[in-house]
Amino acid sequence: MNRKNMILVTIVLALAALGAMGQYLSSATHAQKPSAPAGDITPARSDDLTPTLYLPLVLMNHSPGLVQPSDLAYLGAFRLPGGDDAPPTFAYGGQAMTYRPDGDSGGGDEYPGSLFITGHDTVNYVAEISIPAPVSSTNLNALNTATMLQGFSDVRGGLFDAMNEMPRVGMEYLPAQFGQTSAKLHLAWGAHHQDEGSSTQAPSHAWCDLTLSAPNTQGAWWMGETSVERLYRVNDYIFEIPSAWADTHLRGAKLATGRYRDGGWSGMGPNIFAYGPWLDGSPPASDTILATHKLLAYSSSYAGGGDHTLDYYHDSDDWAGGAWLTAGAKSAVVFVGTKGGGDYWWYGYSSPAGDGVPCVHIPQPGEDEPRCYRSSDGSSCVDDFPTCTGYAIDSKGWWSSRFDAQIIFYNPADLAAVKNGTKESYEPQPYATLDIDERLFLSWPSDTDIDCGTGDQRKCRTGAVAYDRANGFLYVLERFSDEAKPVVHVWQVE
Repeated sequence: MNRKNMILVTIVLALAALGAMGQYLSSATHAQKPSAPAGDITPARSDDLTPTLYLPLVLMNHSPGLVQPSDLAYLGAFRLPGGDDAPPTFAYGGQAMTYRPDGDSGGGDEYPGSLFITGHDTVNYVAEISIPAPVSSTNLNALNTATMLQGFSDVRGGLFDAMNEMPRVGMEYLPAQFGQTSAKLHLAWGAHHQDEGSSTQAPSHAWCDLTLSAPNTQGAWWMGETSVERLYRVNDYIFEIPSAWADTHLRGAKLATGRYRDGGWSGMGPNIFAYGPWLDGSPPASDTILATHKLLAYSSSYAGGGDHTLDYYHDSDDWAGGAWLTAGAKSAVVFVGTKGGGDYWWYGYSSPAGDGVPCVHIPQPGEDEPRCYRSSDGSSCVDDFPTCTGYAIDSKGWWSSRFDAQIIFYNPADLAAVKNGTKESYEPQPYATLDIDERLFLSWPSDTDIDCGTGDQRKCRTGAVAYDRANGFLYVLERFSDEAKPVVHVWQVE
């Protein structure tokens, strides 16, 4: 290559790099992160990454086959109907949500279909609502309010009634599949503690009909195996896998299920196990162990530990829901949740002064050792904070110095590599992060302050997620934002 051509190529590459940098800086992605905690953590990568000597991290976040944070345009939010009297209420609810394409004609607006959402989180009755036009405003009173299409009903069919202590719930609509004559709501139910006898060490998944007052619930079924360790990994969120991807990689299993439980009991990051109950019967017999496909699973503290974690993992993280996004030729698997951050995370109590300083639980004889960690390197900080006074004893749990609502983005090609055996299930890492705190109302009733914290130390920021694939609308619940009720936020995936 002559000197003139070398100069021309250099100019073209430089301009491309500057353009990528400008797009990166304008995409409202995450701020600079601290160094990852110690452990065997595989760096994020993209199978679509084009090799280059210029700004590789920026280009990694802008692979043309992946949905980027800048592809999500915020449209606004809307309110949920009804009062606060439990259990038939959305107050303290929002653990599960799914989109139904034919649920409502749209009333002439641009938001057809409906949403099924669970109510008060003790019994998690299900209701169906219309979808009003979202409004972008910081004033709750300026938002439109959804209307009730089907009132609250108990769809558990007696299968999960014993799971009433802090249960976890997932729900996803699918049209009729092989052997079915009608569309179904696919359900998952989990217990806070799965190892408390037959009432909680029990099959976790089911389906029901769309008429909530006559759900005809069928199940329950196990996900791949009957161990407590597996239950902790699978019985919360459910979302749809695109048919073409499922047919290519999963023999038609079109549902992704998983769970994230604080403390690493479900694994130190989100999980994805694919399944399709119609492939095992229509319906499968109760207590059937369904075939599953493991696509994402990190080391579990319940199963003996390990150091394969989500990048920047905190035990206090909470990944509440997920979706498999598609937009033209682009795709991404996203999780939405409340991410622990700041200088420390620990098991104990929220900071009495609200300053993010650890308030570590000092164990009694026979309990686990005290636990406190530095975000910079994952090392112990127990000796730095030997005492704490003035704390609320009922706030005991996992905490971080601060929390942020985030969307994290995974490359579907990495999940395919796990399925094909060329990656371990703990190797995929997010290729991008979007902080969504600026879109939230971050107002909450005072009776949630002890459990969820306040200010920067506020947990419980987001709830369930639903996705309208045909129109590209991503729905995310913000918990406790309309007094005790959630608010629904809407993004357009472009």
